[in-house]
Amino acid sequence: MPDTMLRHGENLDTAEWALRADLAAAFRLAARENWHESVANHFSVAVSDDGSRFLMNPRWRHFSRIKASDLLLLDAADTGVMHRAGAPDPSAWCIHGAIHAAHKHARAVLHVHAPYATALACLADPAMLPVDQNTARFYNRVAIDRHYGGIADNAAEGVRLAHALGSHRVLLMANHGVLVVGETVARAYDELYYFERSCQTLILAYSTGRPLNVLPHDMAEQTARGWEEYPSYAAAHFAEMKQILDDAGADYAA
Repeated sequence: MPDTMLRHGENLDTAEWALRADLAAAFRLAARENWHESVANHFSVAVSDDGSRFLMNPRWRHFSRIKASDLLLLDAADTGVMHRAGAPDPSAWCIHGAIHAAHKHARAVLHVHAPYATALACLADPAMLPVDQNTARFYNRVAIDRHYGGIADNAAEGVRLAHALGSHRVLLMANHGVLVVGETVARAYDELYYFERSCQTLILAYSTGRPLNVLPHDMAEQTARGWEEYPSYAAAHFAEMKQILDDAGADYAA
């Protein structure tokens, strides 16, 4: 099996390096938004058509320091990966490997304990109610895993979470956090950005103690479909955010 760590100076094709740069940028942006937690949480992106080979952050590296060249190149079929030097975090390996292997639409997988998403995940009823334009984006489009089984560090838990995600782009993990997937890093980042913003709005609305003005079904569904009619929006959003990093002299692409 190939070494899980990128050897500095190794020749990489342009497509893989572009994925590395995008994923590294997503880590930096997540840190700027305070979505990360300590040196935990993990992002990954598939580099093979079947999703079996993917890039992921190394174990216990702070999001704000991750570079394109730091990312591990992993193979979901590699049973010996956890027994070699430079092995990834066990929970990341179990969750991301299973999801990449199971879902074609999960090219990029972003898992964080973002403050407002995690707060929503701690409620007895964590449904994303359509109370404004952003929350309506996720109307009937969030999978909710209501079973918290501790730290997900075994293969069976990864398979269970992959099944819980199904065809959705967002998996709200009860008493834990959120996992978002997309066909590209840009799409997943945009989804995570708007989901955390939506959770913030809903939690703040709940905090007033006043009755919520929930949109009716037809309007909520219309709004959600309206969001889906802007396929290039996520790419433009992510490109602008990378430009902000570039303007600040960030070295994520190194």
